[in-house]
Amino acid sequence: MRFSVEQDDELVVFTIKEPMLDSTNAPDVKSELLILCQPSVKALVIDLTMVLFCDSQGLSSILLAHRQMKEHEGFVVLVGVQEPVRNLFRISQIEYLFEFQPTIVDAIAWLQS
Repeated sequence: MRFSVEQDDELVVFTIKEPMLDSTNAPDVKSELLILCQPSVKALVIDLTMVLFCDSQGLSSILLAHRQMKEHEGFVVLVGVQEPVRNLFRISQIEYLFEFQPTIVDAIAWLQS
């Protein structure tokens, strides 16, 4: 599983560097997100720009991040979500749980507003 993590005080940017977020790599994503979603983190930006396909297990890993951050009164912002992946959020009727932004810069600007 290829990903990167950048942390700046209360902001974490988690970038998935794979074309698929599915049952083969979702457990690794869940593990990493559990480590990252700490009470000291106020915002988690998940960059999905490279992700072209997501299945229910991938979706579950993102929902886990949402639940963890909500517990700590933090935010999850999804960045660069491709249309097929965005459709999964719509079909699953969970789109309303997340803030969607086109870029990391836009996400940070939204968080600061």
